[in-house]
Amino acid sequence: MKSYPITLKLRSQKIVIVGGGVIAERKLRKLLETGAIITLISPEITDLISTFVSEGKLTWKNKNFSKDDLTNAFIIIAATNSREVNQQVYEACNQTQLINVVDNPALSNFFVPSTFRRGKLEISVSTSGASPGLSKKIVEQLYTQFDDSYEWYLDFLADARSIIQERITEPKTRYRIQRNLLEPIFYELTRSQSVEERRELLEELLTNDGEFSRKP
Repeated sequence: MKSYPITLKLRSQKIVIVGGGVIAERKLRKLLETGAIITLISPEITDLISTFVSEGKLTWKNKNFSKDDLTNAFIIIAATNSREVNQQVYEACNQTQLINVVDNPALSNFFVPSTFRRGKLEISVSTSGASPGLSKKIVEQLYTQFDDSYEWYLDFLADARSIIQERITEPKTRYRIQRNLLEPIFYELTRSQSVEERRELLEELLTNDGEFSRKP
């Protein structure tokens, strides 16, 4: 069956990571950006994880895994170097919990894609656990294609959308404006920092029923 890609908001959600090695560390570093409430279960942890703990960024339980550790967890990551322990974590989950078993994609009900961000722009690539290395390679290629100018461009599109919603009530006109904002000229003006010319062109769309007076 095909997977269903989504982006989760994890602020204040409970996440449990079982394992304290380099793989757990790699998973943890991205999760710390989400505002989730993270608990890590492991008798040993890396130096970097220890630093995160001392900074109060997560809770560390210095112990071996037990089923009770997963109570009320929304997301669970089994990231130990023991297949047996990872299997135990999987078996302790209930059907409403999301679990990623790092060494056994078949036991996972979600996969973490390779991702990079340019401001509000987020691009993710997944191979459904088949080859994380390929996902990373593709993301590296996309990283050079979508440079910092896309961050500025998306900021402009977000601001323009607010203006459209405030000034334009007719749905078809809104659609035309938003469609025409994706014409290459707006990205080119953003990249060249021609802010005033870009503003004038947006105003043209707003006052001309969503159409250009002439094709740019």
